[in-house]
Amino acid sequence: MDRFAISLVRELGPVLAALMLAGRVGSGIASELGSMVVTEQINAMRALGTDPIKKLVVPRFIATTTMLPLLTIVANTIGLLGGLLVAVYSLKINGNVYLSSAWDGLTYTDLLGGLLKPLVFGASVAIVGCHCGLRTYGGTQGVGRSTTQAGVAASILILFFNLILTRFIWPPT
Repeated sequence: MDRFAISLVRELGPVLAALMLAGRVGSGIASELGSMVVTEQINAMRALGTDPIKKLVVPRFIATTTMLPLLTIVANTIGLLGGLLVAVYSLKINGNVYLSSAWDGLTYTDLLGGLLKPLVFGASVAIVGCHCGLRTYGGTQGVGRSTTQAGVAASILILFFNLILTRFIWPPT
């Protein structure tokens, strides 16, 4: 049970939450900004003296970076509760034994590392989504292409950063 909690907090919660965010929010950011580029709204902002990076990119970056750790906490909580249900009803293990074993198996490094990863993942999703969106060209087909590129690139970056951060936070023993 403690291994389940460790794997959930270290890997499953952060990575799965980030992949869902990349598919939904990252591609949404690229789509929205790409549509603004294609319809020349970004150029209009610049012509009026407004910096589109400050008005469009920074809020998306802050929102994505701050909300993914919260989404990860929700994912970890639901995962642990799902494990509790399986332990109690399928495996006939006492719920208190499950919860104490899961909690005792976690260290502060697990908890902090499990919240550091989503910060990096959220930042990468926001940066990739904004970059792909602001580099859109070619009309509506270009918006679709940028949306797809943002989702794929963000997903690959999440898996890459997961590998790097896992090796850095929890070096092999």
